Amino acid sequence: MFEKIRRRLLLSYLIVLSLILGGFAIAVRIVFTHSLYKQQTQKLATLAQVAAANAEFYNGRIKIENDLPQDKLFENHQELNWFDTKGNLIEKQGQDILNLPVHIKEGEQINTVGKNRVQSVTLPIISSDDKQFIGYVRASQSLEELDETLNKLDFGLGGGIIVALIISGVGGVWLTRQAMQPIEESFERLKQFTADASHELRSPLMAIKSNVGVALKYPEGMRETDVEKFQAISSATNQMTRLTEDLLFLARHDNIPKQSKETVNLSSILNNLVQLHQPQALAKQIHLKSQLTEKIYLLCEPNQITRLFTNLIQNAIYYTPSEGTVEIIANRSVSDIVVNVQDTGVGIAPKDLENIFERFWRADKSRSYNSGGSGLGLAIAKAIAQNHGGLITVTSELGIGSCFTVRFPAGSLN
Repeated sequence: MFEKIRRRLLLSYLIVLSLILGGFAIAVRIVFTHSLYKQQTQKLATLAQVAAANAEFYNGRIKIENDLPQDKLFENHQELNWFDTKGNLIEKQGQDILNLPVHIKEGEQINTVGKNRVQSVTLPIISSDDKQFIGYVRASQSLEELDETLNKLDFGLGGGIIVALIISGVGGVWLTRQAMQPIEESFERLKQFTADASHELRSPLMAIKSNVGVALKYPEGMRETDVEKFQAISSATNQMTRLTEDLLFLARHDNIPKQSKETVNLSSILNNLVQLHQPQALAKQIHLKSQLTEKIYLLCEPNQITRLFTNLIQNAIYYTPSEGTVEIIANRSVSDIVVNVQDTGVGIAPKDLENIFERFWRADKSRSYNSGGSGLGLAIAKAIAQNHGGLITVTSELGIGSCFTVRFPAGSLN
Protein backbone atom coordinates (compact mmCIF):
# COMPACT_ATOMS: atom_id res chain seq x y z
CA MET A 1 0.00 0.00 0.00
CA PHE A 2 2.71 2.45 0.99
CA GLU A 3 4.77 1.54 -2.06
CA LYS A 4 1.78 2.47 -4.22
CA ILE A 5 1.40 5.78 -2.36
CA ARG A 6 5.11 6.51 -2.81
CA ARG A 7 4.85 5.85 -6.53
CA ARG A 8 1.81 8.13 -6.83
CA LEU A 9 3.56 10.90 -4.88
CA LEU A 10 6.68 10.57 -7.00
CA LEU A 11 4.66 10.53 -10.22
CA SER A 12 2.66 13.59 -9.14
CA TYR A 13 5.88 15.39 -8.21
CA LEU A 14 7.50 14.60 -11.55
CA ILE A 15 4.38 15.63 -13.49
CA VAL A 16 4.23 18.99 -11.71
CA LEU A 17 7.97 19.52 -12.17
CA SER A 18 7.80 18.57 -15.87
CA LEU A 19 4.92 21.02 -16.38
CA ILE A 20 6.92 23.78 -14.69
CA LEU A 21 10.09 23.01 -16.66
CA GLY A 22 8.10 22.61 -19.89
CA GLY A 23 6.36 25.94 -19.35
CA PHE A 24 9.69 27.60 -18.61
CA ALA A 25 11.29 26.05 -21.72
CA ILE A 26 8.39 27.17 -23.93
CA ALA A 27 8.58 30.70 -22.53
CA VAL A 28 12.35 30.84 -23.11
CA ARG A 29 11.91 29.48 -26.62
CA ILE A 30 9.21 32.03 -27.51
CA VAL A 31 11.18 34.99 -26.12
CA PHE A 32 14.44 33.86 -27.72
CA THR A 33 12.79 33.19 -31.10
CA HIS A 34 11.02 36.54 -31.06
CA SER A 35 14.29 38.29 -30.22
CA LEU A 36 16.18 36.53 -33.06
CA TYR A 37 13.49 37.33 -35.62
CA LYS A 38 13.35 40.93 -34.46
CA GLN A 39 17.11 41.35 -34.72
CA GLN A 40 17.22 39.79 -38.17
CA THR A 41 14.30 41.91 -39.36
CA GLN A 42 16.09 45.05 -38.18
CA LYS A 43 19.28 43.99 -39.98
CA LEU A 44 17.41 43.30 -43.21
CA ALA A 45 15.53 46.58 -42.92
CA THR A 46 18.82 48.45 -42.46
CA LEU A 47 20.36 46.60 -45.44
CA ALA A 48 17.31 47.43 -47.57
CA GLN A 49 17.51 51.10 -46.56
CA VAL A 50 21.19 51.22 -47.54
CA ALA A 51 20.42 49.50 -50.85
CA ALA A 52 17.57 51.93 -51.54
CA ALA A 53 19.88 54.86 -50.88
CA ASN A 54 22.34 53.51 -53.52
CA ALA A 55 19.67 53.47 -56.24
CA GLU A 56 18.96 56.52 -58.43
CA PHE A 57 16.68 57.22 -61.43
CA TYR A 58 18.38 58.17 -64.71
CA ASN A 59 16.64 58.43 -68.10
CA GLY A 60 13.66 56.40 -66.89
CA ARG A 61 15.80 53.61 -65.47
CA ILE A 62 17.05 52.69 -61.99
CA LYS A 63 20.80 52.80 -61.69
CA ILE A 64 22.72 51.23 -58.78
CA GLU A 65 25.41 53.70 -57.75
CA ASN A 66 27.69 51.37 -55.74
CA ASP A 67 27.83 47.66 -55.14
CA LEU A 68 27.47 46.47 -51.56
CA PRO A 69 30.19 44.19 -50.09
CA GLN A 70 29.73 40.78 -51.72
CA ASP A 71 31.64 38.84 -49.08
CA LYS A 72 29.28 40.04 -46.35
CA LEU A 73 26.19 39.13 -48.38
CA PHE A 74 27.51 35.65 -49.12
CA GLU A 75 28.60 35.07 -45.53
CA ASN A 76 25.16 35.85 -44.17
CA HIS A 77 23.27 34.07 -46.98
CA GLN A 78 21.72 37.37 -47.99
CA GLU A 79 20.52 38.70 -51.31
CA LEU A 80 19.40 42.08 -52.61
CA ASN A 81 16.89 42.59 -55.43
CA TRP A 82 15.86 45.85 -57.08
CA PHE A 83 12.54 46.15 -58.92
CA ASP A 84 10.94 48.87 -61.00
CA THR A 85 7.52 50.28 -60.18
CA LYS A 86 5.83 47.41 -62.05
CA GLY A 87 7.65 44.76 -60.05
CA ASN A 88 10.08 43.73 -62.76
CA LEU A 89 13.47 42.56 -61.52
CA ILE A 90 16.20 44.88 -62.79
CA GLU A 91 19.21 44.12 -60.56
CA LYS A 92 20.33 41.69 -57.88
CA GLN A 93 23.39 41.19 -55.72
CA GLY A 94 24.57 38.33 -53.56
CA GLN A 95 26.33 35.13 -54.56
CA ASP A 96 23.91 32.93 -52.62
CA ILE A 97 20.88 32.87 -54.94
CA LEU A 98 17.76 32.29 -52.84
CA ASN A 99 15.33 31.92 -55.78
CA LEU A 100 12.55 33.89 -54.14
CA PRO A 101 9.33 34.44 -56.06
CA VAL A 102 9.22 37.76 -57.91
CA HIS A 103 6.04 38.83 -56.15
CA ILE A 104 6.42 42.26 -54.63
CA LYS A 105 4.82 43.06 -51.29
CA GLU A 106 6.03 45.81 -49.02
CA GLY A 107 7.03 44.93 -45.48
CA GLU A 108 8.32 41.74 -43.90
CA GLN A 109 7.69 38.30 -45.38
CA ILE A 110 8.74 34.71 -44.69
CA ASN A 111 8.70 32.35 -47.68
CA THR A 112 9.53 28.68 -48.07
CA VAL A 113 12.00 27.91 -50.86
CA GLY A 114 12.50 24.17 -51.20
CA LYS A 115 13.36 22.89 -47.73
CA ASN A 116 14.55 26.25 -46.47
CA ARG A 117 12.73 29.27 -45.17
CA VAL A 118 13.66 32.76 -46.31
CA GLN A 119 12.91 36.03 -44.56
CA SER A 120 12.70 39.23 -46.61
CA VAL A 121 12.02 42.92 -46.12
CA THR A 122 10.77 44.98 -49.07
CA LEU A 123 10.98 48.77 -49.07
CA PRO A 124 9.99 51.38 -51.69
CA ILE A 125 12.76 53.38 -53.44
CA ILE A 126 12.24 57.14 -53.36
CA SER A 127 14.36 59.41 -55.55
CA SER A 128 16.55 61.71 -53.47
CA ASP A 129 16.13 64.60 -55.96
CA ASP A 130 12.41 64.96 -56.57
CA LYS A 131 11.15 62.45 -54.00
CA GLN A 132 9.60 60.41 -56.78
CA PHE A 133 8.69 56.71 -56.26
CA ILE A 134 10.96 54.78 -58.64
CA GLY A 135 10.76 51.11 -57.52
CA TYR A 136 11.39 48.60 -54.78
CA VAL A 137 14.34 46.98 -53.05
CA ARG A 138 14.14 43.64 -51.29
CA ALA A 139 16.67 42.38 -48.76
CA SER A 140 16.44 38.63 -48.15
CA GLN A 141 18.22 36.14 -45.94
CA SER A 142 17.96 32.39 -45.49
CA LEU A 143 16.67 31.27 -42.10
CA GLU A 144 18.78 28.13 -42.19
CA GLU A 145 21.27 29.40 -39.62
CA LEU A 146 18.49 30.76 -37.42
CA ASP A 147 16.64 27.43 -37.59
CA GLU A 148 19.85 25.59 -36.70
CA THR A 149 20.28 27.87 -33.71
CA LEU A 150 16.70 27.22 -32.62
CA ASN A 151 17.19 23.46 -33.06
CA LYS A 152 20.25 23.64 -30.83
CA LEU A 153 18.22 25.61 -28.31
CA ASP A 154 15.41 23.01 -28.43
CA PHE A 155 17.93 20.21 -27.98
CA GLY A 156 19.55 22.00 -25.06
CA LEU A 157 16.25 22.77 -23.36
CA GLY A 158 14.88 19.27 -23.96
CA GLY A 159 18.08 17.63 -22.76
CA GLY A 160 18.14 19.89 -19.73
CA ILE A 161 14.56 18.99 -18.86
CA ILE A 162 15.30 15.25 -19.18
CA VAL A 163 18.44 15.52 -17.03
CA ALA A 164 16.55 17.62 -14.46
CA LEU A 165 13.70 15.07 -14.34
CA ILE A 166 16.14 12.17 -13.91
CA ILE A 167 17.97 13.93 -11.10
CA SER A 168 14.67 15.04 -9.56
CA GLY A 169 13.32 11.49 -9.88
CA VAL A 170 16.29 10.07 -7.99
CA GLY A 171 15.94 12.78 -5.37
CA GLY A 172 12.17 12.34 -5.32
CA VAL A 173 12.52 8.63 -4.49
CA TRP A 174 14.65 9.52 -1.47
CA LEU A 175 12.34 12.37 -0.42
CA THR A 176 9.16 10.30 -0.68
CA ARG A 177 10.75 7.53 1.37
CA GLN A 178 11.78 10.03 4.01
CA ALA A 179 8.32 11.64 3.99
CA MET A 180 6.47 8.31 4.21
CA GLN A 181 8.70 6.72 6.83
CA PRO A 182 6.99 8.33 9.89
CA ILE A 183 3.57 7.45 8.44
CA GLU A 184 4.62 3.84 7.83
CA GLU A 185 5.99 3.56 11.36
CA SER A 186 2.78 4.99 12.82
CA PHE A 187 0.71 2.62 10.70
CA GLU A 188 2.78 -0.37 11.77
CA ARG A 189 2.38 0.62 15.42
CA LEU A 190 -1.37 0.96 14.89
CA LYS A 191 -1.50 -2.48 13.24
CA GLN A 192 0.48 -3.97 16.08
CA PHE A 193 -1.81 -2.32 18.62
CA THR A 194 -4.90 -3.61 16.80
CA ALA A 195 -3.45 -7.12 16.67
CA ASP A 196 -2.44 -7.06 20.33
CA ALA A 197 -5.76 -5.61 21.47
CA SER A 198 -7.73 -8.13 19.41
CA HIS A 199 -5.61 -10.97 20.74
CA GLU A 200 -6.01 -9.84 24.36
CA LEU A 201 -9.79 -9.48 23.94
CA ARG A 202 -10.12 -13.12 22.99
CA SER A 203 -9.71 -14.44 26.54
CA PRO A 204 -12.29 -12.23 28.31
CA LEU A 205 -14.75 -12.73 25.47
CA MET A 206 -14.34 -16.48 25.66
CA ALA A 207 -14.85 -16.31 29.44
CA ILE A 208 -18.03 -14.27 29.02
CA LYS A 209 -19.27 -16.59 26.29
CA SER A 210 -18.57 -19.70 28.37
CA ASN A 211 -20.29 -18.37 31.48
CA VAL A 212 -23.30 -17.14 29.52
CA GLY A 213 -23.50 -20.53 27.81
CA VAL A 214 -23.54 -22.29 31.16
CA ALA A 215 -26.22 -19.95 32.50
CA LEU A 216 -28.41 -20.46 29.45
CA LYS A 217 -27.94 -24.23 29.70
CA TYR A 218 -29.73 -24.21 33.08
CA PRO A 219 -32.44 -21.53 32.80
CA GLU A 220 -34.64 -23.10 35.48
CA GLY A 221 -33.31 -20.88 38.27
CA MET A 222 -33.69 -17.65 36.29
CA ARG A 223 -36.58 -15.40 35.54
CA GLU A 224 -37.75 -15.13 31.94
CA THR A 225 -36.47 -11.58 31.69
CA ASP A 226 -33.05 -12.74 32.91
CA VAL A 227 -32.92 -15.36 30.19
CA GLU A 228 -33.56 -12.68 27.56
CA LYS A 229 -30.76 -10.57 29.01
CA PHE A 230 -28.32 -13.47 28.95
CA GLN A 231 -29.31 -14.21 25.34
CA ALA A 232 -28.61 -10.56 24.45
CA ILE A 233 -25.23 -10.82 26.20
CA SER A 234 -24.46 -14.01 24.27
CA SER A 235 -25.40 -12.36 20.96
CA ALA A 236 -23.27 -9.30 21.69
CA THR A 237 -20.37 -11.51 22.75
CA ASN A 238 -20.56 -13.49 19.50
CA GLN A 239 -20.57 -10.26 17.51
CA MET A 240 -17.57 -8.88 19.42
CA THR A 241 -15.75 -12.17 18.94
CA ARG A 242 -16.27 -12.00 15.18
CA LEU A 243 -15.13 -8.38 15.22
CA THR A 244 -11.92 -9.15 17.09
CA GLU A 245 -11.17 -12.07 14.77
CA ASP A 246 -11.71 -9.86 11.72
CA LEU A 247 -9.53 -7.07 13.14
CA LEU A 248 -6.81 -9.56 14.00
CA PHE A 249 -6.88 -10.95 10.48
CA LEU A 250 -6.70 -7.51 8.84
CA ALA A 251 -3.85 -6.49 11.14
CA ARG A 252 -1.86 -9.54 10.04
CA HIS A 253 -3.04 -10.10 6.47
CA ASP A 254 0.21 -8.80 4.94
CA ASN A 255 2.15 -11.64 6.53
CA ILE A 256 0.34 -14.80 5.46
CA PRO A 257 3.15 -17.38 5.18
CA LYS A 258 3.76 -18.64 1.68
CA GLN A 259 4.50 -22.15 2.90
CA SER A 260 0.87 -22.52 4.01
CA LYS A 261 -0.34 -22.46 0.41
CA GLU A 262 -1.29 -25.64 -1.40
CA THR A 263 -2.95 -26.64 -4.63
CA VAL A 264 -6.68 -27.12 -4.18
CA ASN A 265 -9.71 -27.61 -6.39
CA LEU A 266 -11.44 -24.24 -6.27
CA SER A 267 -14.56 -25.70 -7.88
CA SER A 268 -14.90 -28.12 -4.98
CA ILE A 269 -14.59 -25.31 -2.42
CA LEU A 270 -17.23 -23.22 -4.19
CA ASN A 271 -19.58 -26.19 -4.55
CA ASN A 272 -19.29 -26.95 -0.82
CA LEU A 273 -20.05 -23.32 0.01
CA VAL A 274 -23.14 -23.36 -2.20
CA GLN A 275 -24.43 -26.46 -0.40
CA LEU A 276 -23.55 -24.97 3.00
CA HIS A 277 -25.54 -21.78 2.34
CA GLN A 278 -28.54 -23.44 0.69
CA PRO A 279 -30.54 -23.55 3.97
CA GLN A 280 -29.91 -19.85 4.56
CA ALA A 281 -30.98 -19.05 0.99
CA LEU A 282 -34.09 -21.26 1.22
CA ALA A 283 -35.07 -19.54 4.46
CA LYS A 284 -35.20 -16.26 2.54
CA GLN A 285 -36.76 -17.91 -0.55
CA ILE A 286 -33.65 -17.06 -2.59
CA HIS A 287 -32.54 -19.23 -5.50
CA LEU A 288 -28.85 -20.03 -4.91
CA LYS A 289 -27.20 -21.70 -7.88
CA SER A 290 -23.79 -22.18 -9.47
CA GLN A 291 -22.07 -22.66 -12.81
CA LEU A 292 -18.65 -24.14 -12.10
CA THR A 293 -16.00 -25.56 -14.38
CA GLU A 294 -15.41 -29.11 -13.17
CA LYS A 295 -11.79 -28.72 -12.06
CA ILE A 296 -10.16 -25.37 -11.36
CA TYR A 297 -6.90 -25.78 -9.48
CA LEU A 298 -5.52 -22.89 -7.50
CA LEU A 299 -2.37 -22.50 -5.42
CA CYS A 300 -3.69 -20.90 -2.26
CA GLU A 301 -4.32 -21.07 1.47
CA PRO A 302 -7.62 -23.02 1.51
CA ASN A 303 -9.04 -21.52 4.70
CA GLN A 304 -8.48 -17.98 3.47
CA ILE A 305 -10.01 -18.67 0.05
CA THR A 306 -12.99 -20.29 1.76
CA ARG A 307 -13.37 -17.22 3.94
CA LEU A 308 -13.17 -14.91 0.92
CA PHE A 309 -16.03 -16.55 -0.95
CA THR A 310 -18.01 -17.14 2.24
CA ASN A 311 -18.04 -13.41 2.84
CA LEU A 312 -19.13 -12.70 -0.74
CA ILE A 313 -21.89 -15.31 -0.73
CA GLN A 314 -23.24 -14.25 2.67
CA ASN A 315 -23.13 -10.61 1.54
CA ALA A 316 -25.07 -11.47 -1.63
CA ILE A 317 -27.72 -13.50 0.25
CA TYR A 318 -28.22 -10.84 2.90
CA TYR A 319 -28.78 -8.00 0.40
CA THR A 320 -30.97 -10.00 -1.99
CA PRO A 321 -34.72 -9.86 -1.28
CA SER A 322 -37.05 -12.84 -1.36
CA GLU A 323 -37.62 -14.50 -4.75
CA GLY A 324 -34.21 -13.18 -5.83
CA THR A 325 -31.26 -15.08 -7.26
CA VAL A 326 -27.63 -15.49 -6.20
CA GLU A 327 -25.34 -17.21 -8.68
CA ILE A 328 -21.69 -18.25 -8.47
CA ILE A 329 -19.90 -18.63 -11.80
CA ALA A 330 -16.31 -19.87 -12.08
CA ASN A 331 -14.25 -20.20 -15.25
CA ARG A 332 -10.63 -20.90 -16.08
CA SER A 333 -8.68 -19.53 -19.04
CA VAL A 334 -5.06 -19.65 -20.10
CA SER A 335 -4.31 -16.34 -18.39
CA ASP A 336 -6.43 -16.35 -15.23
CA ILE A 337 -9.21 -17.76 -13.05
CA VAL A 338 -12.39 -15.70 -12.82
CA VAL A 339 -15.11 -16.20 -10.20
CA ASN A 340 -18.28 -14.08 -10.28
CA VAL A 341 -20.67 -13.84 -7.33
CA GLN A 342 -23.70 -12.04 -8.70
CA ASP A 343 -27.09 -11.29 -7.19
CA THR A 344 -30.40 -9.59 -7.91
CA GLY A 345 -30.24 -7.58 -4.72
CA VAL A 346 -30.69 -3.94 -3.80
CA GLY A 347 -27.57 -2.87 -5.66
CA ILE A 348 -25.05 -0.18 -4.83
CA ALA A 349 -25.14 3.48 -5.84
CA PRO A 350 -22.39 4.49 -8.32
CA LYS A 351 -20.97 7.05 -5.88
CA ASP A 352 -20.53 4.30 -3.27
CA LEU A 353 -18.78 1.71 -5.43
CA GLU A 354 -15.28 3.03 -4.72
CA ASN A 355 -15.86 2.85 -0.96
CA ILE A 356 -17.40 -0.57 -0.40
CA PHE A 357 -14.06 -2.27 0.27
CA GLU A 358 -13.18 0.24 2.98
CA ARG A 359 -13.14 -1.03 6.53
CA PHE A 360 -16.36 -0.41 8.50
CA TRP A 361 -17.93 1.40 5.52
CA ARG A 362 -21.67 0.99 4.93
CA ALA A 363 -24.06 2.91 2.72
CA ASP A 364 -26.99 4.56 4.46
CA LYS A 365 -29.71 2.42 2.89
CA SER A 366 -28.16 -0.60 1.25
CA ARG A 367 -25.80 -1.38 4.15
CA SER A 368 -26.80 -1.59 7.81
CA TYR A 369 -25.77 -3.23 11.04
CA ASN A 370 -28.95 -5.25 11.34
CA SER A 371 -27.14 -8.40 10.21
CA GLY A 372 -24.84 -8.30 13.22
CA GLY A 373 -21.80 -8.18 10.95
CA SER A 374 -18.67 -6.22 11.67
CA GLY A 375 -18.58 -4.25 8.43
CA LEU A 376 -15.23 -5.85 7.56
CA GLY A 377 -16.35 -8.69 5.28
CA LEU A 378 -15.55 -7.04 1.97
CA ALA A 379 -12.32 -5.53 3.32
CA ILE A 380 -11.24 -9.03 4.36
CA ALA A 381 -12.23 -10.43 0.96
CA LYS A 382 -10.09 -7.79 -0.76
CA ALA A 383 -7.14 -8.48 1.55
CA ILE A 384 -7.31 -12.23 0.88
CA ALA A 385 -7.51 -11.69 -2.88
CA GLN A 386 -4.46 -9.40 -2.76
CA ASN A 387 -2.53 -11.88 -0.62
CA HIS A 388 -3.02 -14.44 -3.40
CA GLY A 389 -1.98 -12.03 -6.17
CA GLY A 390 -5.59 -11.55 -7.20
CA LEU A 391 -7.97 -8.68 -7.70
CA ILE A 392 -11.57 -8.15 -6.63
CA THR A 393 -13.87 -5.69 -8.40
CA VAL A 394 -17.57 -4.92 -8.36
CA THR A 395 -20.20 -3.72 -10.79
CA SER A 396 -23.66 -2.79 -9.57
CA GLU A 397 -26.89 -1.02 -10.38
CA LEU A 398 -29.48 0.12 -7.87
CA GLY A 399 -32.56 -2.07 -7.81
CA ILE A 400 -31.03 -4.61 -10.22
CA GLY A 401 -28.15 -6.22 -8.37
CA SER A 402 -24.40 -6.51 -7.97
CA CYS A 403 -21.62 -8.67 -9.34
CA PHE A 404 -18.36 -9.21 -7.44
CA THR A 405 -15.57 -10.50 -9.67
CA VAL A 406 -12.45 -12.17 -8.27
CA ARG A 407 -9.51 -12.75 -10.61
CA PHE A 408 -6.44 -14.82 -9.87
CA PRO A 409 -3.46 -14.55 -12.26
CA ALA A 410 -2.01 -17.41 -14.27
CA GLY A 411 0.79 -17.63 -11.69
CA SER A 412 -1.78 -18.94 -9.22
CA LEU A 413 -2.61 -21.91 -11.47
CA ASN A 414 -1.10 -25.28 -10.96
